[in-house]
Amino acid sequence: MANSNDGKAANGSGIARRFGTLALLLALIAGVLVDHQAAAADGRQSFFHSVELRSANIKPFAKWRSAIERTAREVALEEGRDCRTAGAAGCRYRELYAFLDTLRDKGRREQLVAVNAYMNARPYVTDATNWGKKDYWATPAEFLNRSGDCEDYAIAKFFALKRLGWNADALRLAAVKDLDRGAGHAVLIAYHDDRSWLLDNQIKQVVETGTVRRYEPVYSINENSWWRHRVVARAH
Repeated sequence: MANSNDGKAANGSGIARRFGTLALLLALIAGVLVDHQAAAADGRQSFFHSVELRSANIKPFAKWRSAIERTAREVALEEGRDCRTAGAAGCRYRELYAFLDTLRDKGRREQLVAVNAYMNARPYVTDATNWGKKDYWATPAEFLNRSGDCEDYAIAKFFALKRLGWNADALRLAAVKDLDRGAGHAVLIAYHDDRSWLLDNQIKQVVETGTVRRYEPVYSINENSWWRHRVVARAH
């Protein structure tokens, strides 16, 4: 498990404000901000004891769309690159893909565990340290070069699993509130075998989302849609 405790403690309140403000703004823009009772009545049951409402409009998520576009450009550029002369940071996708090729004959559950461990081996680094910005969403190559913070782990896992043949509709980045830390956080959710699985840089194992009580989802997103989440009453 990546040791992210110190960085998160220092930046927890800022991350929480960032996710909270962003989630509210995006919900208003997409026109799907609903009260708790309406969501419980109209939404679909989802992970972390929530219900979800879907929107196909991901245009407001500029950082996520930028990460998708930059990743595609990086992959295309690397296809014609001579890795012998590109330097240490030159061919990160080829290195990643070589690792992923060893997982192609593995089962889906084994792939989740291996990809989660591979990315979590990188140290946690804040955006301020890495990029001189409060919030930057890195591509997989940028993450593998310089490590990153919570959403960077999730983004790298998302594209790694897509490379292994996972459909984007089976994967989601999720912005959550970490109730234990009182801070915002980002994780990857993967759907497999009629269950939702959590890939998290703060938790070493890949676990079913239903076993985790510390996270309260705000929104989740993939390449095609985004979902507004509302937590329903939890059983005690």
